Amino acid sequence: MRFSAQFRSFGWPSRMLMINQFGINVGFYMLMPYLAGYLAGPLGLAAWAIGLVLGVRNFSQQGMFIVGGTLADRLGFKPLIVAGCILRTGGFALLVVADSLPALLIASAATGFAGALFNPAVRAYLAADSGPRRVEAFATFNIFYQAGILAGPLVGLALLALDFRIVAASAAAVFAVLTVAQLFALPQHRATPQTEKSTVLQDWRTVLSNRSFLLFSTAMIGCYVLSFQVYLALPLHAKILVPEHESLTVAMIFVMSGLVAVAGQLRITRWFTKRWGSGHSLVIGMLILAAAFTPMIAFPNGARFGELAAVIALVVTAAVLAAGSAAVFPFEMDTVVSLANNRLVGTHYGFYNTIVGIGILTGNLATGALMQAARTAGHEELIWLALTAVGLAAAAALYRLDRTGRLVPELSSTPTYTAQSRTT
Repeated sequence: MRFSAQFRSFGWPSRMLMINQFGINVGFYMLMPYLAGYLAGPLGLAAWAIGLVLGVRNFSQQGMFIVGGTLADRLGFKPLIVAGCILRTGGFALLVVADSLPALLIASAATGFAGALFNPAVRAYLAADSGPRRVEAFATFNIFYQAGILAGPLVGLALLALDFRIVAASAAAVFAVLTVAQLFALPQHRATPQTEKSTVLQDWRTVLSNRSFLLFSTAMIGCYVLSFQVYLALPLHAKILVPEHESLTVAMIFVMSGLVAVAGQLRITRWFTKRWGSGHSLVIGMLILAAAFTPMIAFPNGARFGELAAVIALVVTAAVLAAGSAAVFPFEMDTVVSLANNRLVGTHYGFYNTIVGIGILTGNLATGALMQAARTAGHEELIWLALTAVGLAAAAALYRLDRTGRLVPELSSTPTYTAQSRTT
């Protein structure tokens, strides 16, 4: 099935969510690829402080997903999507004037918490609307997601020629437009439990008693630590490698990531589904992510084989990371819903990202510190070896879970949600 036909085969809410995600990512990625360079350059922050700012943004998003997911299950999906876009508008607007570490941390926290509000709602909404076609829906969704990653850095690069603050203001404007668009165009969709009403604490106990889900979430920390290096380690390495062409190199990284995902997502998903299924696909995808840093180990700087070879290695690493992420994402999202037994899906997504958010915060601080130490010691390849080891450990954990049957729900149950939809 061609991409356009597959897209049209989904209902209006799913298609609207996919289009909205493209806009969200354009606004987000026109700024984020250049934030590390802005913090290190004009603002002069140290590597550990940059890691802290980016880590706080991710933790306030992924770590607070539990709040967004719980509210999505209780208040409905659309209100959380709209509220998140409003808050991200404010967070990016604050980056226009922030020039101190405390102000930057506040802006990063606001921007991150915005994602904590709308991301679980988007995924739970899409899972509910697509039903048994979840893997296909998330694969198509990821094409729009990655297309935004492809377009965003190019828009940001053009605006960066003026000033980073122009980029931040433009990103805020994009989210302001998205707020209005989603408020009026996105259908309301509320998942209502068929069983008796429960308290928030009871819902959380239900999730925390799901051992298979918790083990899977912990194993997936490695996936997020590796994929996040597109925003931290790779841009910082580009600044060290080619400082005079840093912005262009960073744009190349994100363009390559977007092209690989947009062109290959459906093919990768179909190929993996046909040959391995969900559990094995997660393991193979994780191994691809671990292998992504091999070129950086071989070409850690321009001293050995020249600057061009080191830049090519950097771009190839970004491409392989994108391929691995494309392999993992649809099965990852489907596994969360499956392990949740289609019950409290938003809350499960919330806990899932809270767990990996803690891992990302720790990983970012460790990565920033190790990069600085490795560069001081003259052994830049150590950081890439360490990241590869993280990926191999995560793949081993996923393999163990798959082999012991932990990646499928222990008990089969019917969905406990009925969908009540209306257009507002």
